[in-house]
Amino acid sequence: MGSKERYHWQTQNVKVSGVDDMVLLSKINEEAITDNLKKRYMDDYIFTYIGPVLISVNPFKQLPYFTDREVELYQGAAQYENPPHIYALADNMYRNMMIDTENQCVIISGESGAGKTVAAKYIMSYISKVSGGGPKVQQVKDIILQSNPLLEAFGNAKTVRNNNSSRFGKYFEIQFSRGGEPDGGKISNFLLEKSRVVSQNQGERNFHIYYQVGHGFLGKLEKITAVFIFSGNMRISLQFRQVTQKQGRNTAVNFLQNAMSVVGLAEEEKTTVLQIVAGILHLGNIAFREEGNYALVASEDFLAFPSYLLGISQDGLKNKLTSRIMDSKWGGKSESISVTLNTEQACFSRDALSKALYSRLFDYLVDCINKAMQKDHEEFNIGVLDIYGFEIFQKNGFEQFCINFVNEKLQQIFIQLTLKAEQEEYVQEGIKWTPIEYFNNKVVCDLIESKVNPPGIMSILDDVCATMHAKGEGADQTLIQKLQMQIGSHEHFNSWNKGFVIHHYAGKVSYDVNGFCERNRDVLFTDIIELMQGSEYPFIKDLFPENLEAEKRGRPTTAGSKIKKQANNLVQTLMKCTPHYIRCIKPNETKRPRDWEENRVRHQVEYLGLRENIRVRRAGYAFRRVFSKFLQRYAILTKETWPQWRGDEKQGVLHLLRSVNMDQDQYQLGKSKIFIKAPESLFLLEEMRERKYNGFARVIQKAWRKHVAVRKYVRMRKEASDILLNKKERRRNSLNRNFVGDYIGTDNHPEIRQFVGRRERIEFAAVVVKYDRRFKTVKRDLILTNKFLYLIGREKVKQGPEKGQIQEVLKRQIELDKVQSISLSTFQDDFFIIHEEQYDSVLQCIFKTEFLSLLYKRYEERTRRKLAIKFNNMLEFKVKKSGWGPFGAAGSRQIQFQTGQGDEAVVKPSSKVLLVSIGPGLPKNSRPTRQDKRKSQYFGKQPVNSERQGTPRGGAQVKNGARRRSQASSRASLLLRQNSMDQPTLPRQGQRRSRNQQQPQADMEFMNVPDQGVAGMQRRRSKECKPVPGSGRPKPAPRPKPRSPQCRALYAYDAQDTDEISFNANDIIDIINEDPSGWWIGRLRGKEGMFPVKKVSRL
Repeated sequence: MGSKERYHWQTQNVKVSGVDDMVLLSKINEEAITDNLKKRYMDDYIFTYIGPVLISVNPFKQLPYFTDREVELYQGAAQYENPPHIYALADNMYRNMMIDTENQCVIISGESGAGKTVAAKYIMSYISKVSGGGPKVQQVKDIILQSNPLLEAFGNAKTVRNNNSSRFGKYFEIQFSRGGEPDGGKISNFLLEKSRVVSQNQGERNFHIYYQVGHGFLGKLEKITAVFIFSGNMRISLQFRQVTQKQGRNTAVNFLQNAMSVVGLAEEEKTTVLQIVAGILHLGNIAFREEGNYALVASEDFLAFPSYLLGISQDGLKNKLTSRIMDSKWGGKSESISVTLNTEQACFSRDALSKALYSRLFDYLVDCINKAMQKDHEEFNIGVLDIYGFEIFQKNGFEQFCINFVNEKLQQIFIQLTLKAEQEEYVQEGIKWTPIEYFNNKVVCDLIESKVNPPGIMSILDDVCATMHAKGEGADQTLIQKLQMQIGSHEHFNSWNKGFVIHHYAGKVSYDVNGFCERNRDVLFTDIIELMQGSEYPFIKDLFPENLEAEKRGRPTTAGSKIKKQANNLVQTLMKCTPHYIRCIKPNETKRPRDWEENRVRHQVEYLGLRENIRVRRAGYAFRRVFSKFLQRYAILTKETWPQWRGDEKQGVLHLLRSVNMDQDQYQLGKSKIFIKAPESLFLLEEMRERKYNGFARVIQKAWRKHVAVRKYVRMRKEASDILLNKKERRRNSLNRNFVGDYIGTDNHPEIRQFVGRRERIEFAAVVVKYDRRFKTVKRDLILTNKFLYLIGREKVKQGPEKGQIQEVLKRQIELDKVQSISLSTFQDDFFIIHEEQYDSVLQCIFKTEFLSLLYKRYEERTRRKLAIKFNNMLEFKVKKSGWGPFGAAGSRQIQFQTGQGDEAVVKPSSKVLLVSIGPGLPKNSRPTRQDKRKSQYFGKQPVNSERQGTPRGGAQVKNGARRRSQASSRASLLLRQNSMDQPTLPRQGQRRSRNQQQPQADMEFMNVPDQGVAGMQRRRSKECKPVPGSGRPKPAPRPKPRSPQCRALYAYDAQDTDEISFNANDIIDIINEDPSGWWIGRLRGKEGMFPVKKVSRL
């Protein structure tokens, strides 16, 4: 679809097509409105706003912006954030229901073929996608979505104006729980056009279900061997199947079968439903001939199929269609008389039975859907009104009269709530307002439904029907005469030779009164009811529950009085909800995309009152709320209003508005309500409210995360302690310290992170000391992930452009499941040996307990086995790929531990044995004693290992050999810092420390502003002795050369150990000693230490 690629609103440089909201039009007239709609329609933008009212133009094609992507885009978004869309209106309804705890409804209006049914489907589909879930909820959602094809099959038909015209009215209430989940529903149906079952206008068709039965179900129902569809009294054979084959009826059949299952119909009930439909078809094949002014069945062969399908006797059907029992009262006595019917009366009885069967079957299906969604009690609901559109045909009968009356009532609601009520509210509240003229169609509604002074058309029609005794044209002519006599002078009424004309809000409509009285009576004689109550199928019996023995009193209910009552009940229901409006426009009568009929659209713009709607909207206020609800909604914005404002409500509202600095021209305060002019001002309030709640939510999240972290670290310390419990002595500062995990800060060191797989999670990272076969030490970065153990070292580049520089090198990578065991001594030392099949690694790490606990856990997760941990004071390890030999044999080395003095290990290497001496530590049964009354401490933006700097020792030493670092000060410094920390939790920046907390005394001299040579001296002199005004400044002396060589930092560097220095990019470092190993010694901010050459450039 080309328009999707060129004009889709989510692409860049989107084409501007008119204005999104017609309130912003520079000119307000029908021509400007029509032109704006045309521009947008031609660019496939079918939705346009008039404030909160959505205008929808039928595109007559499938558009690309109704996918899950758009559902996600509009969910929770404000109206102005995205282009106009029906999803925005649906989301606004859903959110308003949850926020205001008020019922919502959407009134979809427009003429037949304008796209009302499709709009209703999109609304229900959106709400089902964005609302909550659960088994019961999902069942209701399925029923909501699947009931559409079922009701369309039985209630929609092809007309000359619309291929899928709704021939019934539907108000679908989706019921919600307090949490916003759809957990129930209810459908109210209005005035099914059952006359379509027996006759249709030229170019129109019967209900869809007949064509689906004829095409899709022939092979599924053994009882239906031949199906015929009728038009009037004409029989048309199965040739109509050729028409339906090219219209994709198989898909409709599958939908229909599935829909019946979803709403709870059993297989037997499905069969009976379709059996009744087929029976109605066969009733249409029964014809009559006249003999002696009496009706006889033309061919009794056609009685067999409907009798069989409906479960009634063939003779009984023939008798009830050709005769009728009448009760006669004379002299206080009553007797029954059998009256033989003529052909016209017999056809009427046949058609009456067909219409009664179909309408009662339709009501049964609606009742099944309601039972499947039934809810014990109502909480909130969203109503979707999908009702037949305004219709003007070449011949307009009783059905069009009722349909247009209902649309007239809906137009009245729109006028009352958007034009009349809004302006009246401004006057009542004392808001400055200039009245806007508009046409109020109440006069037309009264013309149709008024009871007295003067009586309306429906009242006159009921009076005529009450006095008619037989079918014929006499009653219809009497109706014309009475209408002319009683309301002939009405300005919105005219009469003509075949009927009358009503000036509706959408235009003049001429109604043909032929058949008006008969269709209004809607009589089903007791003979027919008695016949169907004798059916052998309980299903059909239940469709006719009348009590024939009860005495009838008063007038029978007419079709006109029913629809009038239903329409008024519907209006009352809608007035109890917060209404939303969709005004649908039909752009052409050809039903083709991109076909624009200017006059037709302009006519719809006029009668829908869009111009008046825009004028009221521009002059009015977008939002109004009573003071109490406004305060309740936005009380959280200030301390004075939270949790409750104490004082006059109007002053509280004014206080809130001033606190957000809202312009005074954007609102007015009435007597009991606040009126806000622009939606953007309301969105400002909503956004600030959202931020407040977001801030409080973060506080709650922090507290919860802290709680979780406390539990996590307490559990980790306990697990780690259990591994060494009663097996190894403990260091004093290791029992209660925090577990950090990443002591290197790998996120800030991509040169180290490059060796770790992308999807690997780093569990532990620290700098360790590794012993080789000659017991020489070298530093390595030990990294533990959920898959591997890494040992990363540093080597000098031997060739290439970086020759001579130090570079990180992966020294070893061990799969966790290849680790055989871990060996430790029973003393408090930091040695441990990782045993692997090829050769072993001897490491020394002050965080060994944390490392062992993590390795133990990840090993068990990966291998489903427990890691073997051995404790002995004589440890043996392999140094090359040979098997284990006897004590002292080649290929293995030993480490022997003995009791010494102090807390630091003293090592004494020999040829194949390393002797380690260390003083006694805490008892082997020691456990963590730290309480959980701690807070976390954030290390700032620097990696954790930067805290390990400590105070550098005096004197410069050469790295990896020329000097030997003191691990004692490093370990003591770090453990002391960790022990003084508050409770560990997720990092949080800017957190205040407790006043009672003792801070370690650190050298903060580097924080002072350094003197900048002569320039700094000049600044100080300028403060003490100001130059004489008007004289020029003396030329500064040239900057003296530095006494020692310097270099500039190219990149930031974080110290990795206590004898290194940290610096930022562009820092100037004094060089003290240049070593060819790639590590120089320098001075920065009064501190001396080592730094890598590749991070700096010599000046």
